[in-house]
Amino acid sequence: MDRLDAMTEQVRDFCDARDWRKYHTPKELAIGMATESSELLQLFRFMSDERIAEMFEDTEQRQAIEDEVADTLLFLLRFADLNEIDLPAALSSKLKRNGERYTVDASSNEYRKADHHE
Repeated sequence: MDRLDAMTEQVRDFCDARDWRKYHTPKELAIGMATESSELLQLFRFMSDERIAEMFEDTEQRQAIEDEVADTLLFLLRFADLNEIDLPAALSSKLKRNGERYTVDASSNEYRKADHHE
C-alpha cells in the first residue's frame, strides 16, 4: 500500500468510526475543502513574505499552518475516496493538459493564466 492509499484508509477509518458518511456529500466535502483552504489563507493575510518565512520557523505558528494543510487534505482525500476519483491519475491527466496549455517555452519566467491577455 502506498502512502496515498494509507492516508485515504486512515481518513476513511476515522470518518467511518464516527458514522459521518451520511454527512459527506460532494457538496459538503467541497465546502469543507474551500473552508479549510480559506483558513490556511487567513493565516497569511496581510503578511509580508519575510513575516511568513518567520511563521514557518515558529513552532506554534508552523503547527497552525500544518493543521490547516492537513484539514484541507483530509477533505480532499475523503472527497476522492467517496466519489471514486483516482487522485494520481487525475493529477497526471491535469498536468498533461496544463503542459499543453502552458508550454515551457511560453511560460518560462511568467506566472499567469494562459488565457490572460495584456
